[in-house]
Amino acid sequence: MALMDFIKKQFIDVLQWTEDDNGTLAWRYPMADMEIQNGARLVVRESQMAMFVNEGQVADVFGPGTYRLTTQTLPLLTNLKNWDKLFESPFKSDVYFFSTRQQIDQKWGTPQPITIRDKEFGAVRLRAFGNYAYRLADPKKFHTEISGTRERYTVAELDGQLRGLVMQQISVAIAQSSIPFLDLAANQLLFAQALTQALAPAMEAYGLKLEGMTVQSISLPDELQKVLDQKIGMGMVGGDMGKLMQYQTAQAIPKMAEGVGAGGDAGGLAGAGLGMGAGVAMGQILAQNMQTALQGAAPAAGGAAPAAAPVGVKPEDVMATLEKLGELKTKGILTQEEFDAKKAELLKKLV
Repeated sequence: MALMDFIKKQFIDVLQWTEDDNGTLAWRYPMADMEIQNGARLVVRESQMAMFVNEGQVADVFGPGTYRLTTQTLPLLTNLKNWDKLFESPFKSDVYFFSTRQQIDQKWGTPQPITIRDKEFGAVRLRAFGNYAYRLADPKKFHTEISGTRERYTVAELDGQLRGLVMQQISVAIAQSSIPFLDLAANQLLFAQALTQALAPAMEAYGLKLEGMTVQSISLPDELQKVLDQKIGMGMVGGDMGKLMQYQTAQAIPKMAEGVGAGGDAGGLAGAGLGMGAGVAMGQILAQNMQTALQGAAPAAGGAAPAAAPVGVKPEDVMATLEKLGELKTKGILTQEEFDAKKAELLKKLV
């Protein structure tokens, strides 16, 4: 009976793995009831590594190449099995193959905004996304910590864990780099480098090597982006609120004109409520600016203003101002009454 069992056994002469295209990281050779023939060949292709495991203990690890399996090429396995001389009979051991090629274009991103602390803006919530590449570098550590005795372990199964690592390390990366948020958003390469430095040790603990990290976008939630835009606008005008108001007013004119066009006439702006208030405020600002521009000499020492027309007012300047006011009236920004009042005031300057 023992002789028949021995005859029925199948002996493995060649151990090898041809990778498929489904992103397999670790694959266990299907031993079943088979045993490895003494002197069998082990073929490890480029971008692969192989590892022998005996009764749960990791033994020998092989890089790319072709090997003839003997006690000389399997020293750790030989020691585990207590072979005190060259073995001549077949032996049984679990053999795992690992893919060490780069796993590229792995996506990461922040499903929800994450909060970071910025020395300029305080607490800031941001979104970011990009991709990264890694490879399996330490089969023994990966087998012990991640894949275990499973028949197959794929990239897809590891994806969620690595995404979580990236999310966990973003705040650490920003804190360690001391990069202000504005510089972070403007220089995504700095962010990627800081994130790589923070993430590499965590991936190394899994037997992985981080080969590259890219940051494709950094953005703020809409409400914070508006606050940031206003702060940037203040910086552009040197903190001068008057200049900032003039800038915002100039930006509002085209939008108010579009609103009037949609309403059909000036009544559309008046019906908008807020648009009418903005139009009147615009008329007041224009009136104040024109009054300052057209004002002549200062009042006399006694405090009485001169009765004569201001010095330096040219007819062509008045006509140019009237043309601009006419355009504002045509667009519905000024009412007919406001236009007539400013027209009479300007014409008095020519008397």
